[in-house]
Amino acid sequence: MASLQDIRQRIKSVKSTKQITSAMNMVATSRLRHAKEAASANRPYAEKVMEVVKEIAANAGADFSHPLLETHKDGKKLILLVTADKGLAGAYSGNACKAAEALVESKDDTELVVVGRKGVAHFKNRGYEIAESYIGISERPSFENARNIADDIVERFKSGEYREVQMVYTKFISAINCEPQSVQLLPFQSEAGENTGVHAEYIYEPDAATVLGFLLPQYLYTTVYAALLQSAASELSSRMNAMSNATDNAEELMSKLDLYYNKVRQAGITNEITEIVGGAEALK
Repeated sequence: MASLQDIRQRIKSVKSTKQITSAMNMVATSRLRHAKEAASANRPYAEKVMEVVKEIAANAGADFSHPLLETHKDGKKLILLVTADKGLAGAYSGNACKAAEALVESKDDTELVVVGRKGVAHFKNRGYEIAESYIGISERPSFENARNIADDIVERFKSGEYREVQMVYTKFISAINCEPQSVQLLPFQSEAGENTGVHAEYIYEPDAATVLGFLLPQYLYTTVYAALLQSAASELSSRMNAMSNATDNAEELMSKLDLYYNKVRQAGITNEITEIVGGAEALK
């Protein structure tokens, strides 16, 4: 049986852990509100840009060519993966890494551009080739971060070194629900109107091909930025839930330890009383 001093030390340790997890929960909750608002405000814009670009691509004509539309037969697959810089966020980074691994055909045929320390550590430890990494932006991404990432990917794709670029991020659904998503970034593919044959009416100046050539890079910036915002909100919600669960578990453990402490203390007092009574009886 543990001594009272050992139990008191354990209670003190759990109490200290509870204070840390509770503080981290409050910080994540506070940051989540801003991240959720940013992701929600950006989503309609990102969806509309995607819709417009695909409609223009459908009207640009079969003769239109652009470096971001070219299909390369040779080259590797490039995966852009968005994870967290910090831990204590439940299975957030792990699920994103598993989704990225599911897209890998072979280690020799795939390279990664990774956002977040957790993703970098995961794939480095498994022998994957990491072409580029971006650290320190997972919780508070900016449009400039998205532009830099997209520009780097575009240059790599234009060089012909890669035949395909996939992006894996975590979509924010609600404060208690988020799930990894994958989307093909390059080569750009238009799907507008394929099923219904219906196209939106746009007036192009000077023409659809010129407008599309200008909008394709902007589309990539917007898509990557939206993914970073969605992932940031998902990371913070995952951390908030993980820290909330940890705080609840600490409270439950403290309650059990308090009960155990009282039982041990009561047993010690009972033994002392028994010894005193026994000694008194022996002196008669």
